[in-house]
Amino acid sequence: MLQLLLAVSAFTVAAAVYAVIGLRWWRRARLRRAVLGLVAGLELEAYHAAELRSEEIEAAAAELLLGGYLDIDGEGAARLTEAGRDPGRTPPGHPLPAALLDAVRRYDPEPVSIGCIDRYDTEYQIGRRAYARDRDARLPRITRIPRTPTHERGRLLDCCGCVGIVLLVGFWCVAGVLLLHAYPHGLREWAASVVAAASLAALGFAEGADRAVRARTACEDPLGDHARKQVHPALAVLDERQRVHVRRSTDDDGRWRGAVYEVDDPGEDEDDDLTDEVDDWWDAYHYRAADEDAEDEEDRSDGRPLG
Repeated sequence: MLQLLLAVSAFTVAAAVYAVIGLRWWRRARLRRAVLGLVAGLELEAYHAAELRSEEIEAAAAELLLGGYLDIDGEGAARLTEAGRDPGRTPPGHPLPAALLDAVRRYDPEPVSIGCIDRYDTEYQIGRRAYARDRDARLPRITRIPRTPTHERGRLLDCCGCVGIVLLVGFWCVAGVLLLHAYPHGLREWAASVVAAASLAALGFAEGADRAVRARTACEDPLGDHARKQVHPALAVLDERQRVHVRRSTDDDGRWRGAVYEVDDPGEDEDDDLTDEVDDWWDAYHYRAADEDAEDEEDRSDGRPLG
């Protein structure tokens, strides 16, 4: 009789748990299809897609390089060409390469790296952020489907979930102990024991099943995934040598800093301080030696013995 009771209760609890997991699967899969369908219908502007991939300044540098405004050498130093210095030449029509060209002109005639502009140039950063805000404001609201549970539901629901997990673990432990200590008699009790054991085993794998459902239905960055499928036209046209030069200049933010950010080497300041200290010590030594020599001369002139 105990085996039959355990079988019914364990099967009912397991069915309820997996019903919740199945309902979560259906809901998340339905939401995921809707989100992916919405994102697939979006036509992202080329620089907006590059901005979502954090490649907007690299794409702008590539467009200026192809347009003859910039020259980037193998060390990542960007310099203006004659066309780039010509104020009468029409700048690029897009605001991002136009802002980058203005930034490079501010550092002319010294070479500057694209990474230095991206990190330190305030005017370029303001223009880039304004463009990103303007493009993001035109996007529809896109729902994220996280892989891991979030705590946006409220404390009450989180507490109820914790209580449910504690009760479920307690039931699993008690039912397992009773099933091990109750020896079945007859075919019916053996069948009930098998059903109870299978139900308890299924409950043990419920957490793994829930993680698998969340992983297979996750959609954490649908817009970013859509943007990563695109390549900016200027970056696609670059040959391998130009692509390496642009990437090297984008990654460098300290070597080529232009005329605005010329700073003294701190190592040289330390060497100068050390040299000054040594000179002061030698001056003090010479002064002391000169004073001792003067005292010796006075003692000899007075006829007094030294010592």
